[in-house]
Amino acid sequence: MHEESLQKLLSRMLYIRMVEVAIAGEYPKGEIRCPTHLCIGEEAIAVGVSAHLRQEDIVFSTHRSHGHYLAKGGDLSAMIAELYGKATGCAKGIGGSQHLIDLSVNFWGSAPIVASTIPVAVGVAFSVAAKKENRIVVCFFGEAATEEGVFFESINFAALKKLPILFVCENNFYSTNTPLAERQAKRSNAEVVGAMGIGLARREDGNDVGKVTRTASEAVRYVRSGRGPAFVEFVTYRTLEHCGPFPDPAGFRPQSEKLSWQKKDPVKRLVGHLRKYKRIDERKLDVLKKSIESRISKAFTFAKKSPYPTALREDQVYAS
Repeated sequence: MHEESLQKLLSRMLYIRMVEVAIAGEYPKGEIRCPTHLCIGEEAIAVGVSAHLRQEDIVFSTHRSHGHYLAKGGDLSAMIAELYGKATGCAKGIGGSQHLIDLSVNFWGSAPIVASTIPVAVGVAFSVAAKKENRIVVCFFGEAATEEGVFFESINFAALKKLPILFVCENNFYSTNTPLAERQAKRSNAEVVGAMGIGLARREDGNDVGKVTRTASEAVRYVRSGRGPAFVEFVTYRTLEHCGPFPDPAGFRPQSEKLSWQKKDPVKRLVGHLRKYKRIDERKLDVLKKSIESRISKAFTFAKKSPYPTALREDQVYAS
């Protein structure tokens, strides 16, 4: 991949990372009252996939939605305001972290119930196909969603109808604090969905943004070509606890495992690569960080000064 493209990807990944770190710093103050799931360690997937999406493409997400929303072009101030429950939030302050929605960038929603957005995304893809619209649907979810019955029903229907949808599985090996080995017999999700009729099914390193971008490019082209749905599973690792701003509770994950994944951190890996080929230095990195810090500071100031919502009718909530 061209080094200039990698620099752009780094900028977007670092942006999401620094936003999440800032939220983690503010959360203990008690002003952000909604449950908040942070995606630190998983940024390469949202950025690598969204790099190939158009404004008109539709995205659905999960409870860990901040990276997906920002990568799709979502408004940072509106997202932070939503976390504070303010009327200027992207869901008018009544959705919170787990229910981000912003139709202006075709981010059609996230939800906390595992696998719940998958059938909704498939239904929207069915509508897109019926209307012959020139766009695709992308649905992000964790590997725990592949244990739900609705996942298999959705995969089957999408394959049967050759729907324009890309399924993106973020496999971080944990459902809350339960490891994958204690939840699933050994299996390959890519092989499972391939056997169900998904023509393009891949498994790739989700902490290498170059590999994510190349795999996503192939998958998006496949879906846009009208050949039906595609499925990509990206292997990754979340740094923090399942829900909240702190490191994972002691005892749930082996220290050796955490240290091993720290070496595979997607942001550090890309910075190391760019440094190796002299495409970035400390001065450029510092300038980039200061620019992002300024944007984040303005977003938090905006959110804290914004008013709380008054009672809204349902038609007013979705009017925008």
